[in-house]
Amino acid sequence: MTLDELDGKLLLLLTDEPRLGVLECSRRLGVARGTVQARLDKLLAGGVLTGFPPAVDLAAMGYGLTAFASCEIAQGRRGVVAERLRAIAEVCEVHATTGQADLLVRLVARSNEDLQRVIDEIVDVEGVQRLATSIALSTPVPPRVRPLVERLRGQ
Repeated sequence: MTLDELDGKLLLLLTDEPRLGVLECSRRLGVARGTVQARLDKLLAGGVLTGFPPAVDLAAMGYGLTAFASCEIAQGRRGVVAERLRAIAEVCEVHATTGQADLLVRLVARSNEDLQRVIDEIVDVEGVQRLATSIALSTPVPPRVRPLVERLRGQ
């Protein structure tokens, strides 16, 4: 999908203020409401814009510990293992990877003891053969898309 400068401006606006309505976006961008709606529809249909979820601070919810687990699984079990991991609430995301590990899992916990419980739950998943876990000490670069969207505007 080819994106232009207006798409970039709209995405930046929604990145900064995801609660803005179509009318306010059109006002700020200086284009018709129908133009904004058409662009949003195009971005959604093309899979560029995947939704408008709220930003949630997991630490403020009591999940102050973030960890990453490299997971080796039995061959042919990726789908089944991924579905079982999806059922564990503390598992935030899972990526299939190349290299020695088959899956990279980002998870959260309330404490070290809670992390042990989550790790035990993951290790109990049929098909998981080995797990290596690293605790995140800080997040100097949080998840972001802004620099890539800014490229659309030539910034």
